[in-house]
Order: sequence, then structure tokens, then C-alpha cells
Amino acid sequence: MASLETSGSRLTGTGLTLAYDQRVVATGLSVAIPDESFTVIIGPNACGKSTLLRALARMLKPKAGAVHLDGSVITSLPSKEVARRLGLLPQSSIVPDGITVADLVARGRYPHQKLMRQWSKADEAAVDEAMRATDVTELADRIVDELSGGQRQRVWLAMALAQETPILLLDEPTTFLDISHQIEVLDLCAELHEAGRTMVAVLHDLNQACRYATHLIVMKAGRILAEGDPTEIVTPELVREVFDLRCEIIQDPQSGTPLIVPEARRRVPATAAF
Repeated sequence: MASLETSGSRLTGTGLTLAYDQRVVATGLSVAIPDESFTVIIGPNACGKSTLLRALARMLKPKAGAVHLDGSVITSLPSKEVARRLGLLPQSSIVPDGITVADLVARGRYPHQKLMRQWSKADEAAVDEAMRATDVTELADRIVDELSGGQRQRVWLAMALAQETPILLLDEPTTFLDISHQIEVLDLCAELHEAGRTMVAVLHDLNQACRYATHLIVMKAGRILAEGDPTEIVTPELVREVFDLRCEIIQDPQSGTPLIVPEARRRVPATAAF
């Protein structure tokens, strides 16, 4: 078996038992995130998607098993060291009162700050580039709380980008956004992936997952039922098993990826009532 360092995965979880207090969410869960992939974790509500992401991000300590980052148990690494390698956009973020966009994005540089180190040109360049990439430069002086949901999500993503980590985890980044802002955020994530970052996202929409993912992880009841290229693993049988949904799968005319079309409800003819 290849070692973790050479297996094409800097971030792995092995034999994980994940729980909140006494409520066990998953047992014996193992996963390896392919390097430089856009990995999407999908599944029904309460299946363990976000819990797995929290464990990979070191926000939840496994009851058993271990998460490894670059071959080391992630909990053994200093917090700042982890934050220089792995960024996280959580599902819900609390905005400090009265903070501007520029100040919030600048907080992404914290992992690179030392006790006596002052703000540097490298920090300034990282913040400027993160704001440019997420198209929030013109919002720099705005108060974050005054922004729309889509704008705020891009600002939080800019803060994560300012960390300059090679791996970025996103927990339901499109939640509460309208469809245009969902596509805007996912297109940006795809661009970041194409630029060389390893992206890992939890999504609810299977069609969006199929369109954007290069590697799909399908979960149900704390288990991984399938993983791989969406074009190879997404079938009507899998969708029915995971989501209890009868469907037809066709090719997305825009992206060529699988497009799930739910089976239509059979309509009763109007004359049948008489």
C-alpha cells in the first residue's frame, strides 16, 4: 500500500468514529481527498457530510481513528501550522460588529503573523489578490453586515483565500443564496481549483455537485456509498438508494455532466373526476 505521502492525498481520514457527545454519526469511516481535485461531498440531510468536513478541518476530534495532513496526525500539529496548509469556510460565520470588508479579509493573514511581525507587503499583496479573485475590491470600505448574502459569502471566501492555503474546505457555501449567487460562488470555486488548489465542498444540490466536482463522495447514514468521477458513479440506482428518488439521468447540455431529472408525478386527467 502506498504511503500517505505518495498516495496522491495530503488530507486523509482513517477508521473515523465521529460523534457529538454520545450521539455517534459515523463509525469506521475512511476517506482520501485527491490532491488538486474539486471534491464534493453529497448526501441526504443528517447523513454526516458536514460532520466529516469538520473532522477533516480539525474542528471535531474523532472518537476513534485519525485525520492525517501531509502524513502527520492533524491534531498533533500546531494550530497556525494547520491554518497555513488548510483553510475553512464554515457553514455559518459570525461577523464582528462594524467590521469592513478589507479588515475582515485581512484577518485571513493571522496564520502568517508572528509575535513581533508587523503587517508586510506580502500580507498586503495576499489580501489584494484575494479580494480581486472574489470580486470584492470595490466593497473594501463597506461594512460587512450591510452586504447582500452573495456579497458576504464572497467576502468570507476572500478571507479564506488570503490564508494562501493549498487546501480549502467549504461547508455548504451556497446555503441561503439564490440560484444566480450559487452559480457565482461555485464558478469561483472552480476557478480556484483550476488554478491549482484542492477544493472540498459540502453541497445539497446533486446536479450542481455533478457539474462542478472532479471527485464525488456520496454519503448516507454515516457511510460512503460511492466515490469517484460523477460521470462514472452517478446512476439512477444510486440516486434511488441514497435519496429515495426515482429519476432519469441525461447529459447536461451545457457541461456534459450527469443531469438528474426526477420522475414526474402522474397527473390525473381532469375528466377522471366526473
